Formats: sequence, C-alpha cells, structure tokens
Amino acid sequence: MASATRESAAREPAARRRGPRRWTAALGAALLVAGTAALTGPANAAPAAAGAVDFATRCVPPPVAGIPPINGTTTAEITVDKTAPKVGDTVTVTYKVSKPAASNPVDLALPADIMTPTGEVALGGAQSGKLTVTGPKKNPPVPGKGEFPPFSMTGSFKVTAPGSITLSPGDYNIHTSYIMELDTPCTVSSPPAPVSATIVATDDPGANERAISLGSASGKPGDRVTVTGSKFTPLTEITLAGRAGQAQTADRLTFTSDAEGGFTGRLKVNDRATTGIVAYEGASWSAEKGAGPAAYTVVDDTPLPKDSQKLTASVTAGSLTMSQAGDAVRLSSVDFGTGGGAKGDLQTVTVKDFRGGPAGWSLTGKVTDFTGPSGSVIDAGRLHWVPACATRQGSPSVCEAGSKGSVGSAGATLASAPDGTLTGGEFTVDAWVSLKVPAYTAPGEYSGVLTLTLT
Repeated sequence: MASATRESAAREPAARRRGPRRWTAALGAALLVAGTAALTGPANAAPAAAGAVDFATRCVPPPVAGIPPINGTTTAEITVDKTAPKVGDTVTVTYKVSKPAASNPVDLALPADIMTPTGEVALGGAQSGKLTVTGPKKNPPVPGKGEFPPFSMTGSFKVTAPGSITLSPGDYNIHTSYIMELDTPCTVSSPPAPVSATIVATDDPGANERAISLGSASGKPGDRVTVTGSKFTPLTEITLAGRAGQAQTADRLTFTSDAEGGFTGRLKVNDRATTGIVAYEGASWSAEKGAGPAAYTVVDDTPLPKDSQKLTASVTAGSLTMSQAGDAVRLSSVDFGTGGGAKGDLQTVTVKDFRGGPAGWSLTGKVTDFTGPSGSVIDAGRLHWVPACATRQGSPSVCEAGSKGSVGSAGATLASAPDGTLTGGEFTVDAWVSLKVPAYTAPGEYSGVLTLTLT
C-alpha cells in the first residue's frame, strides 16, 4: 500500500489588546497534520512520567557573528502521548527546550516569528535510533545579545518491539530567517543526554496480523492460483474463497493450517465474477480472523467466432495516496473569561485510489492535547469536527463523510469508501473544526498535533 505524508502548522497571534481593560486570548491551534498509509492503534493520551533534564551543550554561532562556540547547559523535557503503547502503535513525541544553551549572538534585535527549531530525540532500550522533531516558526522578539526563548518540537515513531523504551533529548538547531538565513547548531557534549521519559511497550495479542499473498494476479477460468498465508492460528481449519466486492463467489477450498499458522493452498477459480481472494478461519468470513481480499482477475477465454481477431489491452494498477492543499490552519481567537470555540477549516485532503481492486479505504485522525504558555493544556477531546467528503464524477466508489463530534487522542473517522466489486476514484475531504476552549484558559497560543492515517 502506498503512503503519503504531509504536515501543516497553524498558529494565531498572541493575546492582543482590543479596548480599555479588555484582553483577548488568541488560542490558535497548530494542527501539524501528518497522513500515512499505515494502520495505527488507538491513542492513550495520558502523558508519560517525564522530567526536565540538564545536559552540557556546545552551540556554534553563525560565522557572521564572529564569536567562538558557546559551551553551556540546555534544560529540556521529553513528553509523549502514549505511556503504554502496543507494538505497531505510533507515538507522538514532544521535545521542549525550556532553556537553550545559545543566545542571540549579535547586537541586532530579532523580530517575532523568525525562528524555526529542529532536533533529534534518542531512543534506547527495547528500541534504538534517532527521531527527527520539528517546531513551528514561532518566537517572541529577542533583544540584541538576549537569550533565545523556549521552544517545542514534535515528531512521531512507530513502536516495533515490546519492552521499556527510553527517550533522551538530542542535538538541536535554531534557524533564523531575518535579513539572512542563519543556523545555530547545538550538540550534546557527552551523548547521550540523560533520559527524560520512558514508555513501556507491549505486544498486541488481539491485533490481526494474518496475511496472504498470491502466486499470480490473474488466470483463465479453471486455473488454480497458489495462495500463501502466515500468522493464522496453528492447526486450524482455513477457507480460501473468491470475493466479488462484499459477496463471496462459488470458488472455495478448505484445509488445515500448519503448526506455525502458515499454509500454502491452490484455489481453483471458476467463477468469472471473482475479483479478489480471501482466507479466513471458521465457518464464515470475518475481518478479525481473515486476510485479504488480494486482487485477482479471471481472464475471459471465450472462443472467438470464425475469421475474427481478439484485441487485448492492459490497465496497470496504481496506488492509494493522499495530499493536502496547504500546510497552515489558523483558528479564530476567543476571549479570556468567556471561552468558546476557536474555529477554522481543515486544509482540503485529496485521496486518490488508483489500485483498481475490491478494497475500500478509510481516513482517520487523532489529535494530541493542545499545549500553551507555562505548561497550560487544552484537552485533545475538546477538538471537534464536522467532516465533509466529495466524490469526483466518474469514480467507481462513493466517498462517505465521517461522523461529526470529538476527535480526541483516541481518534475518529474523517472519511471512507466501502469495499466493492471494483473500487477507486478521486475524492476531496474537508472538515470544519472547533477547539472548545474553557472560559478561564490562560491567554496565549496553543498548539496540538493532528495525525491523519489513510488505510
């Protein structure tokens, strides 16, 4: 299955004065939208037991500053959206630097919103590697030779192994876009830095990992296709069957899986209506104990009339992809003391299903808590949406909008298209979004991460 990943940032100005003795809290939402064609498990929004850590850092000012490297101390904290994920889950990580080691190296004051941070988080324990994190282009004004302000960066990784996984802050870079494009890279002097957060991953015994593959994608009526299966229940009755959309065709074969849950079967395909093949345990198909459909084409071998010629052309199957119209979503502001909905429109997502098989698709989303000044948080469950979906004329499938309501960290469906005899097409997906802000939420800018997943 193909995938496409996109990210969009949304931001509102900080609180501004609108009249005598009246302040407006501009609660902008940074909806960092990332789409990927991979199945993710439900989110657990509870933050990990995390703590701020100090570590020695060496920062190299831009050459134009004409000053030597800075050896200082960085104070940072790692938080996650899941403390107890399952293998296969996607974990969103926030790397917050509350005290950078670097400062403005020149006498020139820097204006607001010209700094873009990027960095790395080091993974250890059951899963090792480095995770890239990025932050929005957002900062208050910085006076000449003044300290750089705090900043946050986010990223995500897929859990691949059970056990304790540690997360430590790593190198980071502060990029400024004012008059010139300049970088201030800061590296951990004695890597790795102290562990700031730990999560404990577990296996997901309930997950359906059953899979099948076909020895060939087509054949004449009566031909046998070799079907290989894995991760089924050992020594269990398995049925191979033809499918035409949601319906099962007359093609069928039953046998027993081996001691490791694998099998190789040769299904005879006679029914010309068959467009896919499934394998399942038990008396009838279920998504929980089955795999497929895998696309299969029955080639018409009807005898030709005398003195005729048969012309054949092929259509090559494509992939399932998604893209976004833009990368910025700005939500309206709300008043401190009154609260209400910070409203806006999600950037339009275009889904293209050019696979040409029997499988439909689903586009889901989940969001993290919205973090603001001094650790203030707006719960992820307060983000609501009203989805909308349109199908391009001529598409074999029809797009269905998801249900309106809370998105939350557990996620919700934005749009989908059902299985069918032949599926595919182009679709545009939109949503009206509203962040329900409590009345006395601290003034300032709030940001969260919305992840879109196409399967």
